[in-house]
Amino acid sequence: MRALEVIDCHVLVIGSGGAGVRAAIEADRYGETVLLSKSITGKGGCTTMAEGGYNAVLKTTDACTLHQEDTMRGGAYLNDPALVEALVNDAPARLSDLVSWGAVFDASGDGEVAQRSFGGQCRPRTCYAGDRTGHEMMATLMERLRGSGVEQIEETAAIELLKDGDRVCGALALDRKGDLQAIRADAVVLATGGGARVYDVSTNSGTGSGDGFALGYRAGAGLIDMEMVQFHPTGAVYPYDARGRLVTEAVRGEGGRLINAAGERFMGRYDQTRMELSTRDVVARAIATEVLEGRGTKNGGVWLDVTHLPARQIEERLPVMLEQFLRFGVDIRKEPMEVAPTAHHIMGGLRITPEGGTTLPGLFACGECSGGVHGANRLGGNALADTQVFGKRAGEAAGRTPAHTARIDAAQVEAQEKRLAAFFEGEVTPASVQGHLQRAMWDGAGIRRDETGLRTALRAAEDLLGARLKAASGRNLLQCCAVQNLCTTAMLITRSALLRPENRGAHYRTDIVQTWDAQTSPFGHTTISLEGAGIEEVRR
Repeated sequence: MRALEVIDCHVLVIGSGGAGVRAAIEADRYGETVLLSKSITGKGGCTTMAEGGYNAVLKTTDACTLHQEDTMRGGAYLNDPALVEALVNDAPARLSDLVSWGAVFDASGDGEVAQRSFGGQCRPRTCYAGDRTGHEMMATLMERLRGSGVEQIEETAAIELLKDGDRVCGALALDRKGDLQAIRADAVVLATGGGARVYDVSTNSGTGSGDGFALGYRAGAGLIDMEMVQFHPTGAVYPYDARGRLVTEAVRGEGGRLINAAGERFMGRYDQTRMELSTRDVVARAIATEVLEGRGTKNGGVWLDVTHLPARQIEERLPVMLEQFLRFGVDIRKEPMEVAPTAHHIMGGLRITPEGGTTLPGLFACGECSGGVHGANRLGGNALADTQVFGKRAGEAAGRTPAHTARIDAAQVEAQEKRLAAFFEGEVTPASVQGHLQRAMWDGAGIRRDETGLRTALRAAEDLLGARLKAASGRNLLQCCAVQNLCTTAMLITRSALLRPENRGAHYRTDIVQTWDAQTSPFGHTTISLEGAGIEEVRR
């Protein structure tokens, strides 16, 4: 292995999705900033694939207090109120930033940004660019990034956070050839996205390997509510290689109806008031129940029907969905889509302050790898707002961090060199380990859970974390590291799920009978770190 290259900067941002790019843009105003991207900047992650929209209070008929109430209620009151307040109050200004930078959102008849209804919200407040909202946001952010002084390092992944005492002072990173380098920084921002790739069926891109959760955990940071995994109600079912591909909530926002194999519009059994626009946890469980009880399609899904809508409305407001299903041989203007729940978003993550500070000095987090904003269930449209609100806040806070003279711990470097060298002596391929993990998590820690299944999934995650992964060449080292992060993320999810003895939001235990609802629950956040794990009790 070649001599270790050291790069110095003021702020290191790890992750180049919506939150990471926004954080880097903000941090750059305070000093030299490096943006580290596992893929190509702006191309990986989930933001660019996000279809539905961005929630913001824009009209006099709406109010931030209503948005806050909807978010807390939708999150089963497990949200951190201070984070929710920051989200709803800042979202309009961050949307205005995007528009002023050139983002083109759909407009209403009066020339204002158009808004549509999304699940769990009492007002139409979801701003959109057709069903390509995330793509439009990323294109705009990338233009802004290109005009900044941010240094971009692409196709290189952080494999361990560097520490000087208790303080995070950078990261060790591995490029696609397998060469190791150190990036030393006064502050580090984790914006690595989610980790729903721990499941067999997922909407996430291949980069969704839970890197931020694993990096933070191994460095000693505290995480909360990792059991709260959102299964999006509507993912593609057929053909097989398209399983899990997102069918945006905008379809239901535009008036899509869920129909079972018996031809019934079944959501009335689960939420008579909101029907298809109920919260995602309710809709996902409803679909799973219909299938479990024998009312699903032959491919294990239900029908999502928009054929009653005008063809022009579908063509103009759902162009990606129309194009996607046409490739599958389905014209959604004339026939329904076949859908089923798919692993989508992890609501838990690193515990943060409203400024994005974690429990470790020098370390900040934003976007999906942070926890507390969305509670036990995220409202559709809140994630894109989250990327901009907390991307800006974390980037600014990291930028204001005073300069520190940090040393690189030779023992940390040596430990990672030994870790990488061991992969060349391994026995099992990363792909086989990932496949076993995904099936174990889908079976034991999915939409419906019980103690037996969770313990089986936890054992699988722990066993696979200890597997001797094999790298055929230096180019396979990143894959080995990513799979270890997936196993760590799965372990965090299952350990946390075993800690929460209740049904709440996305966490549904079939072996639990409770007498309280979300507002009167005696439990707060689950907590997990290297120091231990537990669940907070709420005194009422």
